[in-house]
Amino acid sequence: MSETMSVEVIYALPKKQEIVPLKLPVGATVRQAIEASGLLQKYSEIDLAKNKLGVFAKLAKPDAALRDKDRVEVYRPLIADPKEMRKQRAAEGKVMKKGAGEGEAETEGNTK
Repeated sequence: MSETMSVEVIYALPKKQEIVPLKLPVGATVRQAIEASGLLQKYSEIDLAKNKLGVFAKLAKPDAALRDKDRVEVYRPLIADPKEMRKQRAAEGKVMKKGAGEGEAETEGNTK
């Protein structure tokens, strides 16, 4: 009898999570776990060549070997680049501060 290990494959959607528990042969890879989970058939948007993959929130390659109790994660693409969004929020904040300062100055001028 060959040894097996327990792993979970996770795919998080905006409104729900798919969690698929699996028993795989020892030495199985990230790719094999995802293929065995059935998520590729259920969600056509998953592309192992494009989607990032991870094991316990650490990026992993499809050919990475798994260990017992590992959690394989399939990441969805980001809708917006986090760095770019921070830059935009910072720029908006500067504009708002500038505008607020001018409004205060006008108000002070009108009260004297």
